[in-house]
Amino acid sequence: MAKEGEHGFHAKDYVDPPPAPLIDAAELKKWSFYRALIAEFIATLLFLYITVLTVIGNKSQVGTSNDSCAGVGILGIAWAFGGMIFILVYCTAGISGGHINPAVTFGLFVARKVSLIRAIAYMVAQSLGAICGVGLVKAFQKSFYNRYGGGANTLSDGYSTGTGLGAEIIGTFVLVYTVFSATDPKRKARDSHVPVLAPLPIGFAVFMVHLATIPVTGTGINPARSFGAAVIYNNKKAWDDHWIFWVGPMIGAAIAAFYHQFILRAGAAKALGSFRSQTHV
Repeated sequence: MAKEGEHGFHAKDYVDPPPAPLIDAAELKKWSFYRALIAEFIATLLFLYITVLTVIGNKSQVGTSNDSCAGVGILGIAWAFGGMIFILVYCTAGISGGHINPAVTFGLFVARKVSLIRAIAYMVAQSLGAICGVGLVKAFQKSFYNRYGGGANTLSDGYSTGTGLGAEIIGTFVLVYTVFSATDPKRKARDSHVPVLAPLPIGFAVFMVHLATIPVTGTGINPARSFGAAVIYNNKKAWDDHWIFWVGPMIGAAIAAFYHQFILRAGAAKALGSFRSQTHV
């Protein structure tokens, strides 16, 4: 296996981009900021429309035929979620970064990749887009929507709250860790193909997590997805369990951000080394 330096690049030649400012009011004066918000809103709307429609369609096919194999099943639902993330990240990455998920936005904020203003604005746009996306599903298939659970995330029977919370934490960790790895600027500087391929592993991460956790929580790992479905379906069970789908993903995203930035990228060691060098000046 080749070492760094054998193919014309050196790790020390790379300089990490500076962290995003905590409060960047100048963003509010830029059209690119509002364009990014529109992109996040539309992307999340489309994501919820296609995926929740797939969930409702699967349940309606199984319910009307009494055949568990009549619908697309868990595999098809997982493909719908993973495939849409792949498509939408590819389409919006150059405009907004292709977050489409408040947990991803929160993880990037913790890692100082986006400012607080942008993070909050993105989360609002994503949540509104999710509500509108699920609203379209209900408008087009109202009878099936109400009959088959509205695509809302709830804790499945037989699972404890701790199990559901743990599933959301670990599932979101897998997703956000993949996002950090696929979009690592150091890898992009070294390997020109990485930015083009980034949406693929992110979509596959969503696909794999859905396969594992649909039986437990229906798979949230995206607070906007859970929030939009809960608002439109407006069911007591969905609201009782709803906190799991915010707390779990945010914890998982924060852990992933810390792991990638401070363990894998040695951010903590670099900060400590910088502090020691300053104390010896």
